[in-house]
Amino acid sequence: MLDLRLIRDQPEETARALARRGGDYPLGEILDADAVRRRLVREAEELKAERNRASEEIGQARRRGENAEAAMARMREVGDRIKALDQQVKEADERLHALLLQLPNLPHSSVPVGHSAEDNVEVRRWGTPRTFEFEPRQHFEIGEALGLLDFERASKIAKTRFVVMWREAARLSRALAQFMLDLHTREHGFSELWVPHLVNAETMVGAGVLPKFEDQQFKVQEPDAERTLYLIATSEIPMTALHAGEILPEDELPKRYCAFTPCYRREAGTYGQDTKGMIRQHQFDKVEMVKVTTPSQSYDELESMVRSAETVLQRLELPYRVMALSTGDMGFQSAKTYDLEVWLPGQGKYREISSCSNCEAFQARRLDLKYRPKAGGRPDFCHTLNGSGLAVGRTLIAVIENYQEADGSITVPEAIRPYMGGLGRIGSGR
Repeated sequence: MLDLRLIRDQPEETARALARRGGDYPLGEILDADAVRRRLVREAEELKAERNRASEEIGQARRRGENAEAAMARMREVGDRIKALDQQVKEADERLHALLLQLPNLPHSSVPVGHSAEDNVEVRRWGTPRTFEFEPRQHFEIGEALGLLDFERASKIAKTRFVVMWREAARLSRALAQFMLDLHTREHGFSELWVPHLVNAETMVGAGVLPKFEDQQFKVQEPDAERTLYLIATSEIPMTALHAGEILPEDELPKRYCAFTPCYRREAGTYGQDTKGMIRQHQFDKVEMVKVTTPSQSYDELESMVRSAETVLQRLELPYRVMALSTGDMGFQSAKTYDLEVWLPGQGKYREISSCSNCEAFQARRLDLKYRPKAGGRPDFCHTLNGSGLAVGRTLIAVIENYQEADGSITVPEAIRPYMGGLGRIGSGR
């Protein structure tokens, strides 16, 4: 959520920053709603002050034995008006809050201006795509031929965009997740967490998912309660909300958390895209990184987070590139985002495998997440960051495609073999 004072005090600058994202945003409505709310609050406060003065005067008059019925009747009218105004202020607060929830984060000044992914800027590349002496196949062709990836049975027991992984595929997926968690906790300073996979609406709003992305969510209604719980689309959501409503000592920041969870997305509006294979699934696994920082730390921590994600790909010897997302391709909550795109030889292109974002105070303001400066002064909002470290399913895809062999087998990357009991090859050539 954006700072209302920023919109109020710098409306033109805010409008220009939002315009770099594209789209139409209700700044005029917000300013009008803010003006209405402030007028109502001012009138209510003036009447409450009048009532306080009158109450004292009525008390003095009654102690003197004077008739105060007229003044008391007037105060009853004032009390009724105050009650009506308090209700109007409440309604005005709700309207203003609902309008503010529609605004995305403002892009950082270093973000490339553009309309879509076509305007993203390549920052660097690592690794050289392998030259094959045969025509490389896509992951689902390899996995189905080996009897390891089963989309037909997954569709039978659920629906499309699910997969059953058999034997070595399931084991390799688990090994990749374990490898990522060990790397981030042992070498990158993250604390591993286990978090709920179902969260309430307040948590979803705080993370910036609701109301904007309601149609992307799987949700369940508790049978005996008027409450909806949402299946998480990423463990960023519960990890970012861990300290909601808290004031953290500056000395404790930055906090660095990581978690491995399944993730659930309806992928509404994506039908027709990546219909084959595991690129775009309703259920997938991910190791997620989250950081809570001070404003002065956050951009250094963003670069560090990107390097943590890169290290996973480097240890697996998977070629990739780092892209700075343009204003038109950035996520709703983000002020700046880098995508890591891994090379998939079966597709002959780079595909996203990690997104690392600095959300600045956007989520923290929704969550009322603050820190207390060690030098003194008023608490201020934290900055929050999140990044995939990595998407496990897409890493599995990248391993299958980059390590495929002519006989249909898959070589296991050296970094993963200790997690696979020393297994060096999957399939006919083992």
